[in-house]
Amino acid sequence: MYKKEDLKQFVFEKSLKFGDFVLASGRKAKYYLDGKQVTLDSRGAMMIGEGILELLLANGQLPAAVGGMSIGADPITAAVITMAGVRGYSDLKGFMVRKESKGHGTNQFVEGPVKLGDHVVIMEDVVTTGGSSLVAIERVESIGLIVDGVVAIIDRMEGGAKAFADRGYRFQSLLTIQDFGIDPPEI
Repeated sequence: MYKKEDLKQFVFEKSLKFGDFVLASGRKAKYYLDGKQVTLDSRGAMMIGEGILELLLANGQLPAAVGGMSIGADPITAAVITMAGVRGYSDLKGFMVRKESKGHGTNQFVEGPVKLGDHVVIMEDVVTTGGSSLVAIERVESIGLIVDGVVAIIDRMEGGAKAFADRGYRFQSLLTIQDFGIDPPEI
């Protein structure tokens, strides 16, 4: 069973680093959350898969699929669909959104067993401004998928939640940066 305190401790030990960093959003930060240190660890993946599955179930109905921008969302997607299968929700599918199309084969941005009209939820490891998730949303909507929301492991509380809300998307996270005693910057 997922326990928020266990995930918080695991992220603190494996992922949270202090120093001077430049984030994917281009912003400078005094701390960095390396999500891959959690999502690519068997214990971390299990906690994340269980935690996100619980969030999705609490929303009332599972979407048809979960996924997001490769490569960050790929292990999260795998963890969630694996835990869904273990818990008997074997209809939940996964998908991946490429940063660039392959340039060969079907030349798609979105890969996976999804179809026109499917309701999906975008997965993300760490949300800052929400930029990469918004690109993923644009790409999945362009092929006729319906985005019900975005779920992240950690919200840095630097504008991502507002960016999603402004566009009408529900946003949830397992943790926020405040769970680690860090106040978000003034935006």
